[in-house]
Parts: sequence; C-alpha cells; structure tokens
Amino acid sequence: MITEIAPARERETAAPHQPRKVHRAWDEVPRWQIYVPLGIYLVFTLIPFYWILLFAFRPAGSTSLVPWPMTLDHFQKVWTERSFGVYFQNSVYVGVATLVLTTVVALAGGYALARFEFRIKRTFMLALLCSQFVPGALLLVPLFQIFAKLQMINSLGSVIIAETVFQLPLSMILISGFIRNVPQSLEEAAWVDGCNRFAAFRIVVLPLLRPGLIAVGSFAFVHAWNHFLFALMFLSDQSKQTIPVGLNTLMSADSVDLGALAAGGIVAAVPVVIVFAFIQKWLITGFSAGAVKG
Repeated sequence: MITEIAPARERETAAPHQPRKVHRAWDEVPRWQIYVPLGIYLVFTLIPFYWILLFAFRPAGSTSLVPWPMTLDHFQKVWTERSFGVYFQNSVYVGVATLVLTTVVALAGGYALARFEFRIKRTFMLALLCSQFVPGALLLVPLFQIFAKLQMINSLGSVIIAETVFQLPLSMILISGFIRNVPQSLEEAAWVDGCNRFAAFRIVVLPLLRPGLIAVGSFAFVHAWNHFLFALMFLSDQSKQTIPVGLNTLMSADSVDLGALAAGGIVAAVPVVIVFAFIQKWLITGFSAGAVKG
C-alpha cells in the first residue's frame, strides 16, 4: 500500500493545482462592439462643446470650421457691453450664500432625522420625498406673494431664500444618510469624556461628514448657479440679475448674437467645471458613503 500512495503524492507535488479561469461576459464580447458605441457617444457629446468654442473664439462673420485667427472680442463684448461682469458677481453671491444656508440648515435637520425619534418622523420623511415631485413653477405664485409682503422683490435675498428652500428636502435626506453611517458610539465616547452633544458633534461627527457636506453643498451651488426661473421672476433690475437671465437677454425675437451667446455660455460653464474638477474626489467619496445604509 505504501508503494501505491507514494506515486500519487509525487504526482500531486509535481503538478500543483491550477486555478480555473473564470469566463466573464465581458471577455466574450468583441472589443469593437464596446468601443464603437462609446466612440459615437463621445463624438455626439464633444461636437456641441467644439461648436460653442468655435463661435466664441471665431471672428464675427467668419464661416471657418477652425477658430483661427482667434479673437476675444465676443468675451469682451459680453463682459463689458452686456454687463456679464455684474451678472457673474451676482451669481457668485447667490451660489455661495445658497451653499452655506443649505448646508447649515440641512446639517441640523439631517442630524435630527438621524439621531432622534419622534412621532411624525416617517410622515415628515415622506413629505420631504414627495416635495421633490413638485416643480419649481408651482412655487412661484406663493413665493412671489410672500416676498412682496416682505418687500424683498428685486432683491438677491429672495432668490437665495427660494433656492435654499427648494434644495433643503433632498439635502436633509442625504445628510441624514451620511450621519447614520457614523456610529453613535463615537459620540457616546465623547459624552463620557465630558463633551456635550454639540461639542461631540463638532469634534467627532463633523470631520467624518466632510465628503457628504461637499457633495450636498456642490449640488446646491450648481443648482443655484444654473437656475433661471427664480431669478427671472423675482429680479427686475438689470443690476441684480444673474448669468442665466443674462444669457436670455442675448436672444431676441429678431436675431441672436451667436458669438456673444457662445462666449456667455463659456463664462457660465467655466466656474462649475473648475469647482467639480477640484471636488471630484470628495464628491465620489461622499456619494459612496451615502449609498451604504448604516
């Protein structure tokens, strides 16, 4: 029996176990069936951007498909003659103020939803979710009446409040999800060390919420930057208008200045692209954390 077992062990030693190759559906699909649709989608995505750059940097009256010689006349025109410098400043003010107010209020409300239990909590959460199905146009009449009584019409404060109210429901829901992912035992340990609830939240919880706060704040900023309806209805003075309303003034019933419109579109898009380029890492981390139920 010893002579029969030994050769078997030698064969096992000579031929180690080879891992079985796993065949995936991705390996069976020809690469051209993947790259061709992606290439077509990329072309249809990049052509509008190139067209905007072409009209923005091409001299007026030129029909060339290459923006050469390049000119900045359209940017100078929209920035000075069309008051885009004022529009840009107003948009920055509205976007930053909306970001701060939305983040602070949503942080307080999200903490209450995540850490406290009360009778109408589920009803309140359902109301927050249902409010996302209400279009902003339905809020124009009641908001206009409220701001008229408060004498806030033609004031940037009215747009900031309206944008904040419109962004709060979703922001509170997202923030509450981020806070639930932070173990409450960390706060309890801080309480044992002598911290009150606010100090424990500021020292322990708040640093862990940085990705979530950046994600919520960035979307609040972008929405306030791009939103057209509230600024159009609540602001009548040209010196108070924002970039979306300014872009609308470049189009008339008789003609459209394509060069100025393209330059204004680039001026409106560049700040948002820069913001997302810097916060991309935090944004992905924040949404990954908020997608996991704690």
